[in-house]
Amino acid sequence: MIISHEHKFIFLKTKKTASTAIEAALSELCGPNCVITPYREESEEDRKGRPQQNYRIEHPLKPKRPLWRKLLGRPERYYHPSVGYYEHMPAHLVRAYVGDDIWRSYFKFAFDRNPWDRQISWYFYKTKTKASRPSFESFMASRRRAYVDNHEIYMEGGALAVDFLGRYETLEADLAKALHMVGVARKLDVPKSNVTPNKETRQDYRSYYTPKTEAVVRDWYAPEIALLGYGF
Repeated sequence: MIISHEHKFIFLKTKKTASTAIEAALSELCGPNCVITPYREESEEDRKGRPQQNYRIEHPLKPKRPLWRKLLGRPERYYHPSVGYYEHMPAHLVRAYVGDDIWRSYFKFAFDRNPWDRQISWYFYKTKTKASRPSFESFMASRRRAYVDNHEIYMEGGALAVDFLGRYETLEADLAKALHMVGVARKLDVPKSNVTPNKETRQDYRSYYTPKTEAVVRDWYAPEIALLGYGF
């Protein structure tokens, strides 16, 4: 997640939409006062500009670090809300932290992806360390494990909370469009970052589905499907 005070935009980071790569590129546009949230260490070398910065804040709504983590010596992770600004923050919380004046006056954008395709990417990502990868159908049996909460990041109260929602399928063109809307004329090169191993060897996403799992995705992600008109 990035808050650019230089160019007055807020980038909300969704999951499995190349958002880490987009953020790596956007960091080129950031100045010393901008907010850049951290992400996994192995991807930090892909940053094109400034590194993580200004993400630790004090705010009445910021959750405290759980006492049990402190007592057990558990490290505070970059994705924990207790750090302040964190990578997959929802719009409503960013708005609360920055205040209504900045939220209303800054250009806000995010990206999403065909939910059926995105779900396969999520499946491979979440099972990449398994010695024996479970079937996609068994993976989908647990909503807690398999659900991707993207629309809850860029929607609020059932309505779109951002000014522009780009598509993963047309990433470069949509990123250029978003930047044009904030007055940035330069083209940014988006690196490959946080790519799940063996992505190139996957079959077409449709081949992993049964009628049952296809219907599950259609039900879970009805807001994205209705908003962006995606189909199986």
